[in-house]
Amino acid sequence: MKTVLMVAEKPSLAQSLAKILSNGNMNSRKGSNGACSIHEYTGKFNGEQVFFKMTSVCGHVMGCDFPGKYNNWDKVDPVELFTAPISKKEANPNLHMPTFLRKEATSVDYLVLWLDCDKEGENICFEVIDCVRSVMNRLSTQQIYRARFSAITDTDIKHAMNHLVQPNKNEALSVDARQELDLRIGCAFTRYQTRFFQGKYGDLDSTLISYGPCQTPTLGFCVERHDKIQSFKPEPYWGINVQVQLPNGKNLYLDWERVRLFDKEVAQMFVNRIKTGDGALVLETIQKRGEKQRPLALNTVEMLRVASSGLGMGPQHTMQIAERLYTQGYISYPRTETNSYPENFDLRGTLRQQASHPVWGKYVTELLQNGIEKPKKGHDAGDHPPITPMKAATEGELDHDSWKLYDYITRNFIATVSPNCTYLQTTIYFEIGSEKFSCTGKVQVDPGFTTIMPWMQLGDDEEIPSLKKDEKLSVEEVFFTRIRTRDPRFRSQALYRSAIISLMEKHGIGTDASIPVHINNICERNYVSIIPGRKLKPTPLGIVLVHGYQKIDVDLVLPTIRSSVEQQLALIALGKADFLEVKQHAIDIFHRKFRYFVDCITAMDELFEMTFSSLADSGRPLSRCGKCRRYMKFVQAKPSRLYCCSCDETFSLPQNGNIKLYKELKCPLDEFELVLWTTGAKGKTYPLCPYCYNNPPFNDMRKGMGCNECTHPTCSHAFAQNGVSECVECDNGVLVLDLTSGPKWRMACNKCSVVIHFFEGASKVSVKDESCEECGANVVEVAFKEGKSPLPESSSEHTGCVFCDAIFKPLIEKHHAVALRRTGGARVSRGGRGRGRGRGRGRGKPKDKMAQLAAYFV
Repeated sequence: MKTVLMVAEKPSLAQSLAKILSNGNMNSRKGSNGACSIHEYTGKFNGEQVFFKMTSVCGHVMGCDFPGKYNNWDKVDPVELFTAPISKKEANPNLHMPTFLRKEATSVDYLVLWLDCDKEGENICFEVIDCVRSVMNRLSTQQIYRARFSAITDTDIKHAMNHLVQPNKNEALSVDARQELDLRIGCAFTRYQTRFFQGKYGDLDSTLISYGPCQTPTLGFCVERHDKIQSFKPEPYWGINVQVQLPNGKNLYLDWERVRLFDKEVAQMFVNRIKTGDGALVLETIQKRGEKQRPLALNTVEMLRVASSGLGMGPQHTMQIAERLYTQGYISYPRTETNSYPENFDLRGTLRQQASHPVWGKYVTELLQNGIEKPKKGHDAGDHPPITPMKAATEGELDHDSWKLYDYITRNFIATVSPNCTYLQTTIYFEIGSEKFSCTGKVQVDPGFTTIMPWMQLGDDEEIPSLKKDEKLSVEEVFFTRIRTRDPRFRSQALYRSAIISLMEKHGIGTDASIPVHINNICERNYVSIIPGRKLKPTPLGIVLVHGYQKIDVDLVLPTIRSSVEQQLALIALGKADFLEVKQHAIDIFHRKFRYFVDCITAMDELFEMTFSSLADSGRPLSRCGKCRRYMKFVQAKPSRLYCCSCDETFSLPQNGNIKLYKELKCPLDEFELVLWTTGAKGKTYPLCPYCYNNPPFNDMRKGMGCNECTHPTCSHAFAQNGVSECVECDNGVLVLDLTSGPKWRMACNKCSVVIHFFEGASKVSVKDESCEECGANVVEVAFKEGKSPLPESSSEHTGCVFCDAIFKPLIEKHHAVALRRTGGARVSRGGRGRGRGRGRGRGKPKDKMAQLAAYFV
């Protein structure tokens, strides 16, 4: 029996697909990488009985990156990155995805790819193919197939299985080109900017001064709005409104035909003329029927825009929810540029699924009985149908945000096949003292689609009575108002997220999938801040960056150049442009722009000087430099660092924690005073030498290592003296005693977030030279004050293995540190594990011992 391997994009999606294709008759097992499962069943394929295996990846299998030597910021000139070689590396090394795929694909006969049906999904298809092709059986017929689908429903999935196609190499190449361009351009500009400006200014408050071909034009939209607001000069103008009395005694407000005048004296003249006029003469009454058009079908950008402006949800959060709803089968594929339904789309069948819904079921039933309207024609991008509800869901089935998004998607779909909203509009024209006035009112005739979308209903305009020509009304009051001009495009001091999404779509910046990422990036980089109303307001750093680009090369911040690149990438996807030529042409353009930017960086630096403080003027004295013995300043703004004014040197520090002086203790290697990094009582704490942290003293150490990873054989702060055991969870870590944690003692892994709390209230805890005979962990000596000991018979001291000793077992708890982020790049190579105390004694992980202590762990 032949074997068919099928691969989806996510584990949850693989399970849903397998359940549909096997009709629920399948067996599941866990994959070797621990993240993906394999669902197995038998069935028909190409007319013969076969064995199916459905599994998944977790997004991209591979990613492009520079070789290791090019990732050293200190030794590589950023300009080299435009010509440096590019290699494919595992996107997530911890998942061992290529190995897992090769293992499952060994000796299979066919491969069916169920990746998401967009360009990114097509690119992942070929990543999977490259992993498994060499281990598949060789057949003379086609072996690799692609399934195209838009919704996780029985009908769509089984139709896709019966109409398999070949994967599209051109679409995959367009993604490869975009990835490489973004890597080269982004890394070159970001490295140069970050090193140049962070070495001079202390209050930038951003870990990275990044540039991105899509990110920077997105920031440009926000700054452009800010600049127009700042440069706009309001002018005073005067307007006239009149209140007249109707025959029934009610008042009616009239609008002036001239609207406004900028000359006060002339406006006053008209006021006098109106006041001396003989009432308001009716010139004409016009009535006409109007329609408020039902909405277009929903595409990704419109969904993101509405979610941001109406539902109070950010773009990235919205996409996460939409993808979850899609995977669960509630909606169709959420990444689409199309807002027009194809002619063969089953509108009535899709609508019928909502007929029994408790909220809108009655309206849907009446709509089906009276007949549905044909949806409006929109844009057909040829990718996926518009975002559509695929099955009914109630509020109780979904979480709060998921229900809000599903509710809107469903109402929008129902509205697209509902009648338009119709109304009767009445306009009456008046003359008062030779000046013309008018008033307009609307009366709803048929609510149409606004029944299901009540927020789009007409306003509560008062019905205007029908007045006859030449009828006169008495003027009750004349209002003469002074107003200042305010550009209607810039009524707020910031840009709504929904507005920036629309601008990005208009100018071709990013794709429907990447737009949320670019907006999130400029927020995380501290280029914009989110203010009430979900508005984006540029920070001083964002403003200075954009103005600097405009002074040097305006193309770096305008959307035009990126839009042009996107158009070329689209031609690659269609097979109308050569992959290598397009890629190299774009690289050459940005290579020249980068060299010019470096030559003219002083123009941007002048703006930074006027906005930010130098390192010498920033921070506060904290610890002594080991070279000049003078105090170094602690610059707390991101990225936090130490700066020695005398030596003019900057020393990086771990981020996302608090830094304080560590008892004025000094490193035995370089005489620098140690500092303490901590994330609080529920996190981790460790000392570090500022110089060693930036200049590793031993070959088996790397930049970014604290004392808890230092391999110094005799230093009292190194893990060689304080290491207790290998970590109970990760492969490379060591549990190191935190000497500063008493009386709530703990030891923490120097690689991952595991924290072991033990011996609370002890007066002293120390690590001994002896090792446990059972598990190899170092023995710990604990001392308590008299009368406060939890030890048997109130003994004040005890020595034993933390994991094996029967007395110590009830006194330990395992936790995970909170608010901790890896500071990056700091790993001890396996070749150095024999150095330091107890590390070469064959000590193993006490995992079995820890399992026995599960009852005591929190």
